[in-house]
Amino acid sequence: MFDKELLKYFSNLETPFYYYDMSLFRKSLKTLKQAAKKYNYNVHYALKANANNRILETIKEYGFGADCVSGNEVQKAIEMNFSPEKIVFAGVGKSDAEINYAIDHSIFGFNSESIEEIEIINEWAIKKDKIVPVSLRINPDIDAITHDYLTTGLNENKFGIPLPFLDKVIEKTNHLTHIKLIGLHFHIGSQITTLEPYIQLCKRVNDIQDNLLKKHGIELKHINLGGGLGINYEKPDTELIPNYSRFFETIHKHLNVQKNQEIHFELGRSVVGQMGSLISRVLYIKKGIKKQFAILDAGMTDLIRPALYGSHHKIENISKQESIMKMVKYDVVGPVCETSDSFDNNVELPKTERKDLVAIRSTGAYGEIMVSQYNLRNKPMAVYSDELLKKNSHIDILI
Repeated sequence: MFDKELLKYFSNLETPFYYYDMSLFRKSLKTLKQAAKKYNYNVHYALKANANNRILETIKEYGFGADCVSGNEVQKAIEMNFSPEKIVFAGVGKSDAEINYAIDHSIFGFNSESIEEIEIINEWAIKKDKIVPVSLRINPDIDAITHDYLTTGLNENKFGIPLPFLDKVIEKTNHLTHIKLIGLHFHIGSQITTLEPYIQLCKRVNDIQDNLLKKHGIELKHINLGGGLGINYEKPDTELIPNYSRFFETIHKHLNVQKNQEIHFELGRSVVGQMGSLISRVLYIKKGIKKQFAILDAGMTDLIRPALYGSHHKIENISKQESIMKMVKYDVVGPVCETSDSFDNNVELPKTERKDLVAIRSTGAYGEIMVSQYNLRNKPMAVYSDELLKKNSHIDILI
């Protein structure tokens, strides 16, 4: 993925920086669009994964919508010229200002997480003399089989309307004069690497829809199944583009779609995860009593996921790619004054030296967007493969 000419260019750049493989990105977007088109599925990209302007511009080119979880994300989507008719707004704690902005810009709809929120939306809608479309985010009590911090669909999670409350919420919503109930929304978690939770979700949605029809005579036009499709962090090169076809085929097989009903998804990590790498430089190789530390100039301020979740990213010494080199185990750490500022322990790398370049892979999602300036550290810049090609036509980037 990183050839010698590209590494030569990297060596002249200030590290750390995020490197985005735009060719791979476009291939992934094309694959996603074709897979969704087969079943006429609607895809809204989850801005929380990566809101870099170049990334959003490219996603918009392929006709996808936007999934937002804050007022600023809604504003960003509007500013990036996403069609308001393709913008959905979720989030357990929407402020009055955020609700007002979304109403004023006539977005596709709110994914609402409580009757209390819907009542506030109705109050503002009355003042603006607008009918506001709302989908109910239901907590289906399904285990996404992922990290506890990434699970959102269990009863004890803060997200969504508990399933036993659904009938009462619908009854109350039907009495709100300026709310139009358009659908149901579900999101069970993130970094889901098996399709079984989605099969269970489809079965639960089928039961809920059957119950709504029997009890209330309701047929809703929109069903939003959220996102959460995971990526391969262990061996990214074996699965650079997720198997979108298999994912959508599974949904199509198990979800009972009613007549004229539209199905929506909110994919984020799977869309941008593999196209990004955090490129860092080795500052020191520090010998401990029983281990060695590879101290990078990138830290938890540049990529917080390992410190926050204990997440794993493949780490490569891209300056020493020859397979015949002796492999040595290192604890790969950053310079931030926190013990948790560690990317991984006992990482096998070719014998590593000061100034070697290191790539931390699969960082296109929840990397740059979560950067902080703790310790007053600088924010890393972004570097794009297609811009390198324009500036350096002799570079042959292997992707």
